[in-house]
Amino acid sequence: MKGLLGAVSLLTRVPVGTGAAAPGTVAGFVPWFPVVGAGVGLLVAAVYGGALVLLPPLPAAAVAVLAGVALTGAFHEDGLGDTADAFAGGWDREEVLRILKDPRLGTFGVVAVTASLLLRVAAVAALAPSAALAALPAAHALSRSAAVAVLAGFPPAAGTGLGASYARALSGRQALAGVAAGAGVGGLLLGGWALPAGALAGLGGWLLGRLAVRRIGGVNGDLLGAVQQQAEVLVLLVAVAAGTWQSPVSSLIALVSGST
Repeated sequence: MKGLLGAVSLLTRVPVGTGAAAPGTVAGFVPWFPVVGAGVGLLVAAVYGGALVLLPPLPAAAVAVLAGVALTGAFHEDGLGDTADAFAGGWDREEVLRILKDPRLGTFGVVAVTASLLLRVAAVAALAPSAALAALPAAHALSRSAAVAVLAGFPPAAGTGLGASYARALSGRQALAGVAAGAGVGGLLLGGWALPAGALAGLGGWLLGRLAVRRIGGVNGDLLGAVQQQAEVLVLLVAVAAGTWQSPVSSLIALVSGST
C-alpha cells in the first residue's frame, strides 16, 4: 500500500501525505505506476461519460483530457515539452542539457504539447462511447508501462536529476512488475488489440530511448514524460484505427449504458 500511495503522490496532485522519498524508496513505487495510470484514465473516462450527457463528443473529449492534465499537474506534458525543445533545438550534449534545465517552454515544446492534446482529444471523440471508456484507462496504464520499460532498459543520463536516480535504484523485478501491470490492464480493457497497442507504445519508447542515449548518454525524467505522452497517443490511435472492437469490459459498458 505504501508503494501505491507513493506512486499516487509522485504522479498526481492527489494529496496523500507521503512527503519526499529517497530514490531507492521511489523505485518501489514504480510497479504501481501503471495502476495509478489506470486510475487517472478511469477518472478521465468518468468525466467523458458525464460530459457526453450535455455535450457532443469533441468538446466532451476536450473536457475529459483536460481533467486528466489537471489531475496530474501536467507532469508528463512538461516532460514532453522540455524534451521536444531540447532534442529539436540543441546541437550538442551541453546545449541539450542546458535547454532541459530551462524552465521556459519554447516553440518546439509548445508544438509537441499542443499536438499531444489535439491527438488525444480527437482520438477519444472518434471512438464509440463504450470503446472510449475502456480505451482511456488502457492508454494511461500502457503508457506508464512504456515509461517503466524505458527506465529499466536504458542507462540513466549522468547529471540529469531525479529520473536518473530512479533508474539506478530500480531492480529488474520491480520493472517487470510495472510492465506486467500495464499489460494486464491493457489486455483486460482492449482485448486482443492490447498486443499491437502495447507493441507500438513499446517501439515508440525504445526509439525515444535510443535517441536520448545518442544525444545525452541516457534517459532522464523529462524523456520518460515524453515516452508516456507518445505512448498514450499511440494506444488511443490504435483503438481508433481498429474500428469496431469489443473487449469484455467495453462490452459490459455498452450493455449497461445501452450504447452500440
